[in-house]
Amino acid sequence: MEFFCYHRDRPGSTALRMELLERHWSYMDQYEKELIARGPTFAPGGDAPSGSVHIVDLPDPAAARAFAFDEPGYQAGVYRDVLLLRWRDLLGRTMWDFPGGRTGGNRYLVLGLGAGGAADLTAAPGCRDDDLIAYGPLLSDDATTWLGTAALVRAPDADAARGVLAVERYADIEIHPWEFGGRR
Repeated sequence: MEFFCYHRDRPGSTALRMELLERHWSYMDQYEKELIARGPTFAPGGDAPSGSVHIVDLPDPAAARAFAFDEPGYQAGVYRDVLLLRWRDLLGRTMWDFPGGRTGGNRYLVLGLGAGGAADLTAAPGCRDDDLIAYGPLLSDDATTWLGTAALVRAPDADAARGVLAVERYADIEIHPWEFGGRR
């Protein structure tokens, strides 16, 4: 079962986050084979971290909750909240298989929170597959209810990144600068 996990930073927690970085990476190293994508998000127009994305394949919702809430930054109070939802990998690959590589171009987390019927169950027309790093629907624990869509994309700017979703089909769309995570 695939899960989308987004830890959102608590304001003023950057120093603590940096202090715990090695513990965070060591924790994530335990899930190396299960990770589909990972990496920090940043405040718009800045270098300050704003959150941490992890897309992970785990046995069940209980294992996903343990993954999210046992994370050292969460335990120490780095994060203000956690979004943890089932997800479905529509690309069938990990971020490490992304043809565009780890660097080059702007990367974004595009998070569309649903309103009404399911939308964007395939990538948006005109969105090049080689710009999609990860893409899939956000789902309820039993995977029967569509709750939104999450995508990691390479795009020239935030407006272009937003274009991977049918904007009118969502209650809200968040765009966050993002980069490949993990040890370099």
